[in-house]
Order: sequence, then structure tokens, then C-alpha cells
Amino acid sequence: MTVAPPPRGPLRVAVVGGGPGGLYAAALLKRLDPSREIVVWERNAPNDTFGFGVVLSDETLGGIEHADPVVYEALRDEFVRWDDIDIVHRNIRHTSGGHGFAALGRRRLLEILHERCRSLGVELRFRTPAPDVARLSESYDLVVAADGVHSATREAYAEVFRPRVTTHRCRYIWLAADLPFEAFRFEIAETEHGVMQLHGYPYAADASTVIVEMREEVWEAAGFAESEVQESVERCAKIFADALGGRALRSNKSAWTAFRTVVNERWSHGNVVLLGDAAHTAHFSIGSGTKLAVEDALALAACLEEQPSLGAALSAYEEERRPVVASTQRAARASLEWFENLGLYLDQPARQFAFNLLTRSRRVTHDNLRLRDARFTESVEREFGCPAGTPPMFTPFQLRGLTLRNRVVVSPMDMYSAVDGVPGDFHLVHLGARALGGAGLVMTEMVCVSPEGRITPGCAGLYTGQQAESWRRVVDFVHAQAPGAAIGVQLGHSGRKGSTKVMWEGIDEPLDEGNWPLVAASPLRYKPENQVPRELTRAQLADVREQFASAVRRAARCGFDLLELHCAHGYLLSGFLSPLTNRRTDAYGGTLENRLRFPLEVFDAVRAVWPAERPMTVRISATDWADGGTTADDAVAIARAFAAHGADAIDVSTGQVVAEEQPEYGRSYQTPYADRIRNETGIPVIAVGAISSWDDVNSLILAGRTDLCALARPHLYDPHWTLHAAAEQGYTGPGVSWPAPYRAGSRRPQTGRTDAPKQRLTLGS
Repeated sequence: MTVAPPPRGPLRVAVVGGGPGGLYAAALLKRLDPSREIVVWERNAPNDTFGFGVVLSDETLGGIEHADPVVYEALRDEFVRWDDIDIVHRNIRHTSGGHGFAALGRRRLLEILHERCRSLGVELRFRTPAPDVARLSESYDLVVAADGVHSATREAYAEVFRPRVTTHRCRYIWLAADLPFEAFRFEIAETEHGVMQLHGYPYAADASTVIVEMREEVWEAAGFAESEVQESVERCAKIFADALGGRALRSNKSAWTAFRTVVNERWSHGNVVLLGDAAHTAHFSIGSGTKLAVEDALALAACLEEQPSLGAALSAYEEERRPVVASTQRAARASLEWFENLGLYLDQPARQFAFNLLTRSRRVTHDNLRLRDARFTESVEREFGCPAGTPPMFTPFQLRGLTLRNRVVVSPMDMYSAVDGVPGDFHLVHLGARALGGAGLVMTEMVCVSPEGRITPGCAGLYTGQQAESWRRVVDFVHAQAPGAAIGVQLGHSGRKGSTKVMWEGIDEPLDEGNWPLVAASPLRYKPENQVPRELTRAQLADVREQFASAVRRAARCGFDLLELHCAHGYLLSGFLSPLTNRRTDAYGGTLENRLRFPLEVFDAVRAVWPAERPMTVRISATDWADGGTTADDAVAIARAFAAHGADAIDVSTGQVVAEEQPEYGRSYQTPYADRIRNETGIPVIAVGAISSWDDVNSLILAGRTDLCALARPHLYDPHWTLHAAAEQGYTGPGVSWPAPYRAGSRRPQTGRTDAPKQRLTLGS
């Protein structure tokens, strides 16, 4: 007698929402266990759909092929495939190839999934709102909430899922045209009301999706807010008549809307689980909504098969999908914000504009694009001014009288290894090694202007002659042994963040003994355990200005090539800039103009004694990552103010101003702030923040988002990071040079035998 295997996972499954994610989850779960009773509730009719074409990646299709060959074969027969992206701006079209897209009509996708569900025995209930989720969870073993961005399920358990929904600044409408674009097409229209953009791609042999998008204020100025949908459709067709070849646009339940990013702290509650847009959304400009939903379905079905219990399966599903979704959402957010700020880039050179658009999400990079379309990438490099065979990072850059041989900066990193403020052998080796490592500019840690201005007892200073002599030793070594490398000094004062332990003993924790009194813009402690600083009086402000000026005179005699004024990270000057840390009621507090007053006074005092031919930069925190703090708009105004007083570049960092900050970490997460300052003001910028690869540096430089890239942790991992970046790219030009004693190491060592004979015959047993 054959014994039937025990049932695997839930037997009764309710799916709320008949979109691609919900339908595919239902089909997979039924295919894996035909004994399951699965019901899909969809409030709309079978043929109702919003939008037109759906783009799926080869990666997603591979997962579908493995999980359900029947669905894969049906999709494969329907797909329209293409490789190119066209970017049209100011009547110039640039084409980049090698990208690889596949799309089909959303309606046809739903029909394929309907057919598959019916063939497997899934019950589809159209024009039928789902019962209350609490009732469903009592009647079914599993409830899959695939009910979209406006998910009623998510809202019913909002206290558990804890959703965060962010509405963005553009309006868009989803339309179609009866012509097949030859490529994924981006077209920019500069109208009397503002900038509008078209996103288009083919989804059938005779049809294309067309999305028209613009900033909310442009949408209102153009009168779309008062227009009927059909009038909007006709006007959009006229605006983009060239792209459409004079053809009309059509709608299908289309409406102007603002994109909403959905993030949930949890994805499941009991036997209820979120899937697709109910759990997360990603902007359409990276074509990921349906892709993410289908991949969610694949992962959920797999976890239900693999895990011993429903709870374990739902936990595993979320653990598997959350990092993938978070990465996609970061890319989508970068892409979304690029289009929101499109006006910043309109005057870029044509090819750079196209490259900037292609790399906007940071998923397509310089090196990746070179593999896809070397001819296009080389044309962008030529327009930028790269000599043949020269990566963008190895082009020179000039700041006042200083020419940097490349665009790499060793970012200031506190070493907490000085004794009485005197840098010693550690600093000589640390900075000397990184100068030998090929960077164009090596920066010291924050060098303090007074004993009271130290962060920790291990911080270096420039307030005594002995300290200056030791710094001169470091500078002389760099200039003598690393020709072509420049060295800069960053000067600062700790403010309310001083008198703390060195980082590895307890970052920002007060000293157990030997504390010194603190001063700040306002008497606000950094953390509850830190001491309350004294509010600086006018007389004390004058003393601090002179401390900075005296330190600068010493720095000039040391021979430093560049000076940076530290006005970031919650230290003294930053404390004046942020409204969260400056509560003064005198001329140094209140408005941004007043909050800028003392930092600008210090800058002027410093610039007056720093040699005229040597450049000065200013590091700022472009956001406090906290409500009520410095905003991106403030950062632009702060950058303009320092530039007007003679700053040659702005070093754009973020945060560390208040302990309750909530940064949005991710790859190159701070670079959008540098990008905006550079392209809104024209001021040179240094980008920092999780820039970790030479490919990132090349991409940011070539796209015009920054002028220089400062890297910290990569230079701790590899002091010769820049030399190795050159070697890995096969670059041997003047932008970097190996020190003579190191030249034998300019090629990567072999790691194993490579000359073994190849296997030629395979003999059967």
C-alpha cells in the first residue's frame, strides 16, 4: 500500500488581489501541492488593468522558468525584446546599447496567469471584494495580501506592519501609443511651464507604454490639475509629438498621480503576509514593481516548501526578500530623485547628460556601461576630456594654485593616536603610506585648534610649536617621497562633542576622569551622559577666531597644500549652523543668515592668513537626518555663502550633528547632496560617504555629480587603493605613479597555477 506524503505547508490559502504577484503566488502554491484549496479575490473585472506594458529581467524570467516552465513558455512567446536606450534632449538623440529588456502587455500577462491558475484548479473570484482580513485569517491557513499600494490589509494591521508611506514631488500619468518604440526612450521637453519627461518602451509589435512625468509645480502651472483626463492625454501627445511621430496617446483608467514609496517594518502578522506593492514599492523609472512582486511570490512559495512551520516560512521569506527589496528601493529612490531634480542637469554637455541619466540609480556604472556599450562610453569620456585610455578618476583637477593629479582624496579620519596633541610616528606612517598609495590628495584627521577643542585626549592639534614641527615632518615626507601627492590639513574645534573617550574605548562617551570644560553655540549636551557646554560669549567667540587663525599660520609654515575648515558633524562651527544645536537669540542665532555669521567670521579670519595661492575647502553636514534640522535647501545656501567668501570647494558630508539622527545608509548615500550643490550652484564639490570602488569614483566623476571623491574605509583596508585601482584598470599614465621601490608590485600577483594542460578527452567508464 502506498502511503500519501503528509501535506506540506498551509492547505487553505486566500489571496487578496489579482495582480501578477498574487496570481503567480496562487499558481505556484497550487502547483507545489494540488491538494491545496486556493481562492483569489479580485475586486475588478478580469480584463481591467492599470497601465500597459510590463518589463521583466532575465534574472526574474530565469526564476519563473525554473519554478513553472508552463508560465515561462507562455511568456517567452509573447515578449518583445530590445537592447537599446535612447535619450533625447534638446533635439539630440544618444543611443546606448547592450542593455537587454523584455516586455509584454500587462493585460496579456494577466491572461496567461489566469489561464495557468484555472488549469491548476485555483478559484478566481472577479468583481468580488475580499472579505475582512480578520475573517479570512480565521477561515484560511494562510492569507496572502497582494492588494497593492493602497492595501486595505496593510492598513487593517497598520499597528503591526508599521508602514511608512512617502509621497514624492512629481506627477505622472500612464498611457500608451500605437507604435513600437525601437528602444527604451527617455525624452525631455523644456516647456514654458517647466521640464517634462517621457518614459517609453515597446510592449507589443504595435504598441508602447508612455509615461509622462513632471514636477508638481510644473503640472499645476501647465493646468493639468484642472484638466480632464482626455484633455491631458491630447496635450501630452502634442508636447511629445516628435517622439510619437504625430500619433495619438490613449488611456486606460489613467489618472495623474504622485508616486508613493511604501516601506513596512514587518511583512507578516500571524498567518497574514504582505506581497508586492502591499509590502514595498519601487519607482517605475527602474521598472521593478511587477518584477519584485513575482520574485516575492517565488520566494514565498519556496520558503513554504522548505521550512517546517508557517511561522518559520514567513520569517524566512521576509529575511530573504527584505535586503533585496531594500537595495532595489535605494536604487529606485536615487532614480526617482534624479528625475525630480532633472532641471539641475539640463545644461550639461549632451553626452554627459545621457551618461548621467543612464547611471542615475547607481546600478548601471561606468565599468558596467563600458561592457554594454564601449563606443558610447568612450564618446562620453572624450567629451569629458579624458585622454585615450585614461579613466575619469585619473584626470587632473585644479583648485586655485593647486593641481591635483587625480580625483581621489584620502578622507580625513580621526586616528586618536596623538600625545598632548603631537602627531608622532604613527601619523607619519599612516599618512605617508596613503600618500605613497597614489591618491591625489591626502587629508589629515581633524586637527584641533586648542586643548579644549579636542574631541579626545588622543586628538592631534596645531596650537603649539612642537605640534607644528611634527606636522612639518609629515608634510616634508609626503612632498619628498610621494611626488605628485598633495597633503591637506583639516582644522576644527570639537564644541559640545569634546572631552570623550577614544573611539575604540567608547565613542562619544565622556571620560572617566580628566574631563575639560566644553563650549558650544548653545548650552545643549550631545547625549544625556555628556556634559552641558557653556554658551560662548562674544569675547570668547573672538578668542576662538584667533585660535583658528593662529593654527592656520602654523599650518602654512608646515607647508600644507590645502586647508579645510571643519563645519560638519556637530563640532563647534557645525553647531552654529544647525537649528537643532543653535538656540541663540543674539546675532549668531535664529535665521540661517545669523547661524552662518560666526562660521563665516572664522572662515574670513582663516582665509586672510592662509596663502592666497593655496586653496581652502569647507566640510559641511548637508542634512542632520533629523526633523527640524539642516535641510538640503539650507545646504545649498550654506555652500553659496562660503563660496562667496572665497571657499574653493565644498566637502559635502552629512549627519553626526544630533545623537537622535536617522541616516538612510546605502552605497554612495551622501553623494546626492554633493550632486545638488555642484549642479545648482556651480561650486566644485568633494563627495563622501560609502564610495567604495573605483567604478563608483569613475561613475560619479563622469556623470558630473562631483569633482573629487573622498574615501575613508577603503583606504584603511588598502593604503595603496589608488595604485591598485590604476593597475586593475590597466592605467599607467601621469594621473598616478608607483614609487620606484614599489614598481615591481604594479601587477597583481598570481594566485595559482595557470599553465596546467587542458582536459581534452572524457573517457566513459
